[in-house]
Amino acid sequence: MRRALIGLIAISHIMEKASKGLRLHIGLFGRRNAGKSSLLNALVGQRVAIVSDVAGTTTDTVEKAMELSPIGPVVFLDTAGIDDTGDLGSLRVERTKQTFDRTDIGIVVVDSGKWGEYENGIVTELQSRNIPLVAAFNHSDRGLPDDALLESLRQRNIEYVQTIATTGSGIDALREAIVRIVPDEMLSPPPIVSDLVPQGGTVVLVVPIDKEAPKGRLILPQVQTIRDLLDGSQTAIVCKDTELEKTLGRLGLPPDLIVTDSQAFGIVSKIVPPEVPLTSFSVLFARQKGDLPTMIDGARAIARLKPGDHVLMAEACTHHAVEDDIGRVKIPAWLRNYVGGELYIEHVQGHDFPNDSLTDWNLVIHCGACMWNRREILSRMMHCRSADVPITNYGLAIAFMHGILDRAVAALYRLF
Repeated sequence: MRRALIGLIAISHIMEKASKGLRLHIGLFGRRNAGKSSLLNALVGQRVAIVSDVAGTTTDTVEKAMELSPIGPVVFLDTAGIDDTGDLGSLRVERTKQTFDRTDIGIVVVDSGKWGEYENGIVTELQSRNIPLVAAFNHSDRGLPDDALLESLRQRNIEYVQTIATTGSGIDALREAIVRIVPDEMLSPPPIVSDLVPQGGTVVLVVPIDKEAPKGRLILPQVQTIRDLLDGSQTAIVCKDTELEKTLGRLGLPPDLIVTDSQAFGIVSKIVPPEVPLTSFSVLFARQKGDLPTMIDGARAIARLKPGDHVLMAEACTHHAVEDDIGRVKIPAWLRNYVGGELYIEHVQGHDFPNDSLTDWNLVIHCGACMWNRREILSRMMHCRSADVPITNYGLAIAFMHGILDRAVAALYRLF
C-alpha cells in the first residue's frame, strides 16, 4: 500500500509540470545587443537572462518555461547574437543555428528599426522551415523602421510590433502577435494512444521494473500514456512483464491494445495472442513526435547494414548509463548480432547532432524523445532526409530485429 501511495504521489508530482516536450518552443533571434534578453525578461516577467550593454553577453541558448495564456505551456529560447564574430563567436552562432531545429515560433528581434542581411537571413531560415514568425522592433524609442520596410513585411504576411523591453512598452502586443500566429495544430498535438482504441476501451501497459526503472516512480512516456488514456475515457491496466500472463488471464475480455516497454518486446510478443494488437511506448512516440512512415522505413534499413557500417545512436536527454543501458548496450548488441559482425557505433546526447556530417552514417537510431517537442525531431528527420540517411527510433529498431515490426505498427493504423 505504501509503495502504491508513493507511486501515485510521484505521478502527481510529474503531472503538475508540463515537460519541455509538451511545450511550444518560442525562439528569439537577432543581432548582438538587439535586446533579445531584455525582451525575454519582459515577456516572462522575471530576470531570467543576464542583460548588459556588452555585445555577446548571451553565450548559449537560455531556456525559460512558463504558461502563456491562452496558448498554455511554452518555453522561450534566448539565443546568442547571429552576428557574433571570432572563433568563440562562431561557436555561439552555431549554437544559435541549432536552436532553429527546436523552434515552433520565431521572434526576430530588431534593434532600433535597423534591418539588414542578418534579419533577412533569420527570416529566410524560419520560413524555409515553415516556422511562423513575428518581427519585434525593439528600442523603438531610439529609432523606428521605415515605411518601405513595414510595407515589405505586410506583403510577406509577417507580423510586426514595436517594443521597448526595458519599460514593457509593446510587450502585450508582442504576446498577442504570438498567439495570432500559432497554427491550430500546434495547440492540439496528436494524442499518444487514445485515438487507437475505442472510447471506454482497455489498454494493458507492460512496465518492466529493472535497473533502468527509476526508484519510486514511472518514466515520463509511461506517465504521459496513462494520462492520455484517462483523457480519452479509457482504462489503463499497468503490470510488469512477469505478471502479464496472469493479468491477461484475469480479464474477462481481451484488451483493445497492449503497450510494452520496447526492451521487453521479445518476451511480451510470445505471451500476447496474435489477435491482440501489440505495440510499444517508443513506437507510439515515433508517431507522436515524428513521421511514422519515415521511421518505419528507417527500421527496415537495418536489413541493409553490413559489418563495418556506421550507426549513430542519438539520445535526447543525458543520463548515467546503467549496466544494461538500452541505447549503449542492448541495441548495439542486437545490431551486431543481426548483421553478424562489428559495427562502428557512436553516441550523441542532448542537442548535439552532426547535421553537417550525416553522410558519414549509414543509419541513425533515435530515442523516443519524450522530453522534446515534435519540431526538433522533425528537424532531425529533415537533416537525415537531406543527407539520404535513414532514421528510426529505439522501439521500431527493436521490433524489426525481433521480427515483429509489422505487428508493432499495425495497431497504429487501426483507427476507430
